[in-house]
Amino acid sequence: MSSTQAGTEAAALAGREPTKKEIRLVVGASSAGTIFEWYDFFIYGTLAYILKDAFYDVDDPTLGLLLVWSTFAVGFAFRPIGAILFGFLGDRLGRKYTFLVTVTLMGIATAGVGFIPTVDQIGVAAPMIVIFLRVLQGLALGGEYGGAAIYVAEHAPPDKRGFYTSFIQASVVGGFVLSIIVVLSSSALMSTESFEAWGWRIPFLLSIILLIISLWMRLMLSESPVFQAMKEAGETAGNPFTESFTYPGNKKRIFVALFGVTGVLTTIWYTAFFSSLSFLRGPMNLDPTLVNWILLIAGGLSMSFYIFVGKWSDRIGRKLPIMIGAIASLFLLFPAFWGLGALANPGVNEAAERTPITVSGPQCVTDPFAELFDREQTDCGKVLETLTAAGIPYTLTEGENLTLSAAGTPIALQQEWFESGTARSEGIRAALSEYGFDFEKQTPALGNVIGIIAILLGLGVLSALTYGSVAALLSEMFPPKIRYSSMSIPYHIGAGYLGGFLPLIAGVIVASTGNIYAGLWYTWIVVAFGVVVAWWGLPSGPPKDFADDNDAAA
Repeated sequence: MSSTQAGTEAAALAGREPTKKEIRLVVGASSAGTIFEWYDFFIYGTLAYILKDAFYDVDDPTLGLLLVWSTFAVGFAFRPIGAILFGFLGDRLGRKYTFLVTVTLMGIATAGVGFIPTVDQIGVAAPMIVIFLRVLQGLALGGEYGGAAIYVAEHAPPDKRGFYTSFIQASVVGGFVLSIIVVLSSSALMSTESFEAWGWRIPFLLSIILLIISLWMRLMLSESPVFQAMKEAGETAGNPFTESFTYPGNKKRIFVALFGVTGVLTTIWYTAFFSSLSFLRGPMNLDPTLVNWILLIAGGLSMSFYIFVGKWSDRIGRKLPIMIGAIASLFLLFPAFWGLGALANPGVNEAAERTPITVSGPQCVTDPFAELFDREQTDCGKVLETLTAAGIPYTLTEGENLTLSAAGTPIALQQEWFESGTARSEGIRAALSEYGFDFEKQTPALGNVIGIIAILLGLGVLSALTYGSVAALLSEMFPPKIRYSSMSIPYHIGAGYLGGFLPLIAGVIVASTGNIYAGLWYTWIVVAFGVVVAWWGLPSGPPKDFADDNDAAA
């Protein structure tokens, strides 16, 4: 970093020590906007189990859910483009007005989903419109996080930067929690049938109100003092995107930020909250309302962990919490989900141990997207797919003829099972029910529910360790004049592709292998690689401003 740039930031911060009132306004408005914007993004995932029927006309429920997660991933795929676009504007025009634009775009796109007719009403146009609106959401979110994080970081005194910016990290969880609160509140006002028929639109339409509140709060903010100082000194970037890759040492910083920071935090985050949501609702067959309450409690309580970690990192540095959380995740990820399975639906494992299920036959592989691409799924693949969707463990053996057996006793396979996914699901479940398998919606005992919440809180701690100090860390890693672009690009590539595609990739792995825990390997591999990169590339010791770094990372 040049001495001029270093002096600019130091002077801006030294001469503008914020008052407590100013800090409360900055943190409060930025965090509230972040909560609302992530609410808009997450409400889609929270209602995935309903949207698969509203917007996709497929017979296979597994494929329907994969299509919902595919559309969910589309929004993430466009986050890096939003990061480039709004990062450019943020470094050229300012932090404040850029994230005013992003929150407006997000609110309009989210509310739009609530107005889309279903696939039964307008056919294939329904999912196409959803995809278009998810693209707009992805673009908006690509500019939101960097703007909010940098805005708070550039107002905060260096010794409290981790603490103040941790509210932005906690606000991401807050958006998820708010989405659950709204879904629970909306569904409580009507019957389940009404909510699934039209009531699901209410959470999307609520974005209009949230948008108005967010704009009102953010319009009260002034521009970042660091950006103001750079603008007055004529030191803003000419082309922030290009300079992000030509500034000395920045290529390494971007690589470390992408794989050593974002890849770790985003896969752990989505595994902790979205993979657990799909796992409990899907193969564990828990009542959806109960799952929402469990995640509401666990998510709400876990928000405090992010703030604690952010404040802790102001004393010990940003690297240590990330390394602790990432390494602990490698050891605890699988046991955590095994524990969720044992507590959520113990009857499945007990029935499977008492009555092992065996499938034998030719071409016993699954093709999750067979119906979508008009490919013929093998009969054995159809049976495996149905068992996986029901969360039933099975053993696969070779054989010339397709057979399904329970504890060695063959189950008669009906021809209509292979002509209709609904008939197959109902038929196989009815047959296995005679052997003690319970396919009713599960409501575990109170002790089990408490245990599930405790495990999810543990996953929340792992997420907080790898996420709580990241806004401060990324702000400190990059020079002020290209900070918006430089931190947004790797963050949203990592969060958009490594994290955003996680539900889809994990779902395909599970559907292809028949192992409901196999999707966790994706998270494990990304985190393992991230541990190596973080150990190599992140600075150790107490936090340092970029001005103090002297390009040591180059």
